[in-house]
Amino acid sequence: MQTLNIINDQKQLNVREANLAGSKITMACINDLVMNDVSATNVKITNANLSDLEIEGAQLGGAYIHNIGMPPKGHPFYDETAKQRPLKFEDCDLNGSTITNCDLSNVEITDCDTTGTKINGILVDDLLKAYKSAW
Repeated sequence: MQTLNIINDQKQLNVREANLAGSKITMACINDLVMNDVSATNVKITNANLSDLEIEGAQLGGAYIHNIGMPPKGHPFYDETAKQRPLKFEDCDLNGSTITNCDLSNVEITDCDTTGTKINGILVDDLLKAYKSAW
């Protein structure tokens, strides 16, 4: 496979029906990048600003999303006044997923099937029943 190096340059790539497996993009601006009908298994994105990222019609089975949010204390870009903009999940199948050690303050869950969903080991359905019976 031939290697094409683009270093310290400005290019717009139009890629169609190509195999770019094993490619690496480092310290690059890819704002407004559009990928359609692509296979991107085992893709790893690190130290990236993905603000306003939209993923639609994707299969994310086995995805591992971690350390998401504003840079932590001690990071060169840490700003104690910065606030993460909200994320929006809509029409997603998250069944069987795990959310661990996450800040879910002010999260709103609306019109979702919560069957079997637990918060700290307690079924959400049981929590809702207890809440409703208290009124």
